[in-house]
Amino acid sequence: MARLTLIPQKREFFDLYNQAAENIVAIAGLLVDELDRFPEGTDHLVREVKELEHEGDRLTHELVDLLNRTFVTPFDRDDMYRLAGALDDICDHIDEAAGRIASYGVVEIREQARGQAHVIRHAAAKLAEAVRGLEGFKESRRELIELRELEDEGDRLVHDGVSSLFSGDADPLTVIRWKDIHEGLEEAVDACENAADVLEAILVKNR
Repeated sequence: MARLTLIPQKREFFDLYNQAAENIVAIAGLLVDELDRFPEGTDHLVREVKELEHEGDRLTHELVDLLNRTFVTPFDRDDMYRLAGALDDICDHIDEAAGRIASYGVVEIREQARGQAHVIRHAAAKLAEAVRGLEGFKESRRELIELRELEDEGDRLVHDGVSSLFSGDADPLTVIRWKDIHEGLEEAVDACENAADVLEAILVKNR
């Protein structure tokens, strides 16, 4: 039977959130490497991405388990579940995008896709900075604003990427593959913004 503690495990919670955020930075870096170095080392990088996605799952499970065993939490319990889930979603989307690139039979990487991967990495870094400020509910407005500006850049890149597919003479299969890849990368960017929204709501609520 799980032991229920009445003592707030503040440090442990914040450490786990920070580990989850840094894991996102690492997995986003691998995505950039996959696209920048393609096709060199693609299979190996995809396996490393999968390993970090599993690490994200492990950290989420550890957070949820700690929440279930803790009576007094450092902030609203539902918000803590939402933030853990939002961080985990980013890893899932990056893993899915990396897998599509490796398995769809593309022969070269489009520049817009490389740009999207770099946006994801920068957004992950800004998110990690904001998560580090969660303990003590420190001001993270600058990081969150910059993250949303990156999301706007991601929107531009996916629009340009998809539009150029239909304006050229690419064969239909190539169009389908790359439209799916661009949209998968965009889902990872959107997941970063969603996590930022959850984090911002927590910071506002606890000031």
